Amino acid sequence: MNFLAHAYLSYHQPSITIGNMIADFVKGKHWQDYDAGIQKGIRLHRLIDAFTDTHPATLEAKRIFQPGCGKYSAVFIDIAYDHFLANDATRFPDDSLATFAQEVYTSLQQHHQILPPGFQEIFRYMKEQNWLYGYRLNDGMYKTFSGIVRRSRYLDVSADVPFAAFEENYDALSASYQTFFPDLVTFVQNVPGDLTSL
Repeated sequence: MNFLAHAYLSYHQPSITIGNMIADFVKGKHWQDYDAGIQKGIRLHRLIDAFTDTHPATLEAKRIFQPGCGKYSAVFIDIAYDHFLANDATRFPDDSLATFAQEVYTSLQQHHQILPPGFQEIFRYMKEQNWLYGYRLNDGMYKTFSGIVRRSRYLDVSADVPFAAFEENYDALSASYQTFFPDLVTFVQNVPGDLTSL
């Protein structure tokens, strides 16, 4: 999953949120450098990713992006899921997404000194450009796709390619989200309190 889903699935617990957001930037045994709450967030992030990558709806949805994006199709699925989550009125009624995004940014800012350097750089843009809210908008999605393409060493296409796949298969991707995300929520809610070892 992408940033919004990881933040949402932290259920307003600041330490879990921090760990869940920075996990991809914590390499090797550096997870041990953090307190117990953040370690739980890192572990939860990895469990969420494993569940997402093996879910039948995700495996089916990846086919939408594979012709143009190959192994990067999983990245674009994650971003698409964040779009549908951002627009899910059962998860973010009214304008609660805007409030939630600011809550996450505040938690991250308060822990800025312990964030991995790579995430600190990402966070600067995330906050300035309000990525978490931007997933709701098609313009925000295009910008996110563009950022992925720009940073991807082995993806030799323009952002128009995955974005066209996203627009042309919007209903199918929405259906995948509707099938997948409730299963992910149930999975997270049933993860043991101590999670599993890294």
